[in-house]
Amino acid sequence: MRITPRTHEVQRVVDILEDPTFEGPEQLAKAVIKEVAEIVQMRDLVVLVHTWAGGSKGLNMGPFGSIAEAEAFAKKMSFGGTGRPVPITSSGVLLANHDGKTSWPGYCYEEGCGHAPWTHAIEGASRGKCHLETCSCSKFRKDDPNRKKPAKKAASKGTGKSINEL
Repeated sequence: MRITPRTHEVQRVVDILEDPTFEGPEQLAKAVIKEVAEIVQMRDLVVLVHTWAGGSKGLNMGPFGSIAEAEAFAKKMSFGGTGRPVPITSSGVLLANHDGKTSWPGYCYEEGCGHAPWTHAIEGASRGKCHLETCSCSKFRKDDPNRKKPAKKAASKGTGKSINEL
């Protein structure tokens, strides 16, 4: 399965690798494996559904990272029969929509919420309180409050001289 790492995913693994509290390489490796598994679980993936030429159920294979990857695999393997890629929604995404996914991009960063944007009411051009009865979130928080935004570079001021004077 081919996975193109996303910036926030890379940062999660880097944070683990730079954490000095791990007592040994085994503990560090376990933490990295668990984090990567959670990252993969938050991806919508694709499976290849196969039917033999006689019409009987075939070999269902996957997951694949994209439809193109599933189709390329099917052409390379030449099993016979027919196959088609089927997108599947990950269990991690479904659970995150229901239970909340704290500190995950796209989900609410309000403490105690972590739900998807569509679970929040629309208030003008933004999102308001969470509709889930078990959540007390009053406003959708899009950005991680713990991450500082990069400072904008101030526009350089000219020397006041014309181009001919320089």
